[in-house]
Amino acid sequence: MKSPLVYHPGHRARAWRFLTYMFMHVGLEQLGFNALLQLMIGVPLEMVHGLLRISLLYLAGVLAGSLTVSITDMRAPVVGGSGGVYALCSAHLANVVMNWAGMRCPYKLLRMVLALVCMSSEVGRAVWLRFSPPLPASGPQPSFMAHLAGAVVGVSMGLTILRSYEERLRDQCGWWVVLLAYGTFLLFAIFWNIFAYDLLGAHIPPPP
Repeated sequence: MKSPLVYHPGHRARAWRFLTYMFMHVGLEQLGFNALLQLMIGVPLEMVHGLLRISLLYLAGVLAGSLTVSITDMRAPVVGGSGGVYALCSAHLANVVMNWAGMRCPYKLLRMVLALVCMSSEVGRAVWLRFSPPLPASGPQPSFMAHLAGAVVGVSMGLTILRSYEERLRDQCGWWVVLLAYGTFLLFAIFWNIFAYDLLGAHIPPPP
């Protein structure tokens, strides 16, 4: 938690932490889950849809994750790339469900089950870690809200990005609607981080 890359509410002014927290993980369990899901879901998506679209979706999930935590779990830090990973996974799963009949992949059901098991296990682990008693003087445990925020980004923005890899994003009406909604959320979150902590008198634990 002492890394300059980890997001901590006491370091909100260091804006890079809203993204760089994705490089740090709490233990081998979180790192293993995220690595497995990225290999199982992220690599095939990148092969089909290209690096640019998948990177955009991943980073949108990461940024939404830390900003959501700063609004809903104001005392908690964030570590791990789960926001981005869950954006990829939820987008892929929603896309598979909507296009189930047209997909010829013989292992699509198995891949969905494995992805859901891994995602559920990681969310359960994150919730348990968040509400487990902290070590003395360690402060609040990392939040799990980044997982949920990433999933929302995946279902909304991700479905638009993955809907048609042959059509340019700027030619899709749905893309502009999702982009406007995401931009509105970003503006709200920025103003929240500037003003709400002082107005609400939020007690922030000292950063490590």
